[in-house]
Amino acid sequence: MATESTVRLVQFLREELALPTSAIALALRQPEQATNLPMVLWQYGLITLEQLDKIFDWMEKAY
Repeated sequence: MATESTVRLVQFLREELALPTSAIALALRQPEQATNLPMVLWQYGLITLEQLDKIFDWMEKAY
């Protein structure tokens, strides 16, 4: 079951970064995603370094 913070992050990824649902789903299936979904997305080449920075900026403000 997803935590509220994960749900909010996924919503941000879809709405602000326009990431495909399939890319997010792939990252969510990885065991290491539980600790750091943005890094999983980046390591798999699903987001750019600039997008990773935007995610971390958003996370800093959101939490």
